[in-house]
Amino acid sequence: MTAPAPTPSGSDAGAEGPKSSPGLVGSLRQALRDIIQPLRDFGSVPKALNRGVNIPSFMEGLVYFGTITVMTKFLSENVALGDVTAGQMTGVFTGGITGAMFLLGGLSDRWGVRRALLFAILFLLMGRMVLAMGETLHLAPGLWGPLHLMTIAGMLFIIVGYGAFQPALYCAVKQYTTEKTSAMGYALLYGLQNFGCFASGLLSPQVRHLSERALPPNGITGVLWVYSLLTALCGVVVAVGLSRRGSTDKEAEATAVARTLGAARKVVSSEDLKPLSARIRQWVIEHPLWDARFSFFIFMVVPVQTLFAHGLLTMPLYIERAYRATPWVSRNFELFSNLNPLLIFLLTPIVAALTARTSVYKMMIIGTTVMAAPTFLLATGPSPQALLLFSLFASIGEALWQPRFLQYIAEMAPPGKTGLYMGVGQFPWFLTKVITGMYSGWFLKHYCPAEGPQNTQTMWLIYALIACISPVGLLIARRWAIRVPADKAPAGSSVSS
Repeated sequence: MTAPAPTPSGSDAGAEGPKSSPGLVGSLRQALRDIIQPLRDFGSVPKALNRGVNIPSFMEGLVYFGTITVMTKFLSENVALGDVTAGQMTGVFTGGITGAMFLLGGLSDRWGVRRALLFAILFLLMGRMVLAMGETLHLAPGLWGPLHLMTIAGMLFIIVGYGAFQPALYCAVKQYTTEKTSAMGYALLYGLQNFGCFASGLLSPQVRHLSERALPPNGITGVLWVYSLLTALCGVVVAVGLSRRGSTDKEAEATAVARTLGAARKVVSSEDLKPLSARIRQWVIEHPLWDARFSFFIFMVVPVQTLFAHGLLTMPLYIERAYRATPWVSRNFELFSNLNPLLIFLLTPIVAALTARTSVYKMMIIGTTVMAAPTFLLATGPSPQALLLFSLFASIGEALWQPRFLQYIAEMAPPGKTGLYMGVGQFPWFLTKVITGMYSGWFLKHYCPAEGPQNTQTMWLIYALIACISPVGLLIARRWAIRVPADKAPAGSSVSS
């Protein structure tokens, strides 16, 4: 099944051919048209998408990823948990967020996008304020001490908030875009989140250095307070940008469909005389995970997704410790940990336009290969050159497959179930973060300790081999996995070659 390509406006697409635009010049012209046309199409979407969805996506990308970047250091040093426990706790925290998406993804389907986003931001604000308040009140650190318990409470609020926030964003994109603009809509949303992540790398070191004296030992609590303020501002932007009067006919129609389906389900369930076991069996069979190919598709990316998890769990402390011989890198570890998101922001819309005709599965194989291979550069030892090259090539690989993967999940969802499907699609990511968190701290302690000899080459070699499982597995199972019935393939996208 091949995705329909946008026809260049104002021209006869069939008139273009090798004779009129031969060789490299013709290819460059076609690539330019492929880039510009989706941008033109996307320019016609409602303003509410930009004001109430894309801007909050950037802001929350800054705050969420900025928090995760300093989290392992905060837990290890400020809360005094050590590397192993800090890694495990961060893994459970980030995994808990993804697990909450699995459970709360349907809120936007039942409540509507605006209400779900405001609910989510309220919990995010409470969580981040609690997280920053513990050290501000000079609570005692240590395992199960007052500061540790306060930190856990803050994390729980954030888990609930972000569990509803992320699926609601993708639900909003589906509501506000058309078949022609959806690919660019998802790509821009993903890109803006990554640009916010990069922006946190610029903001965090400055705030941290300014806060070191007032909030010792490292000023991270000052960063957390700034992130709380930005979360409050994000709530204002959503409330204004997605005003009730500004709701589009498409959003109202989607809400009406969801309510109709909900009412129908209630009628059927009240009249259904089947035994409970039969109803459970039917629910399981109709669940997306029951489809073996769909499940394989989303779970096979887990090995390469460990690189995402290491970007949050391993990379900040790795850069801060292994690059101390290069102080301008070590002291600004947040910036160098988040170079990848800037590249993703720049690359994703371009890649989305250039690969619109390419099948999802083919992009998965190519993208995961390009993303996994550069990890071997870090296995050569810590050097700024290797770090920068890794960030560049891994970002290209990520831009090739990640947005298309998310688009596949969202478009496969039937009416009124977008949030549910997005939550199910996040389940492998939940496993990735939890599993990676269980061992990342151990690897840091033994191969990249704060004091003593380091052997980061072995650590990254092991991580590179794990990541390579994804492209190899996708390639081996290609013939079986792409045999998807036409009625189950996402509309407007390409699943098979």
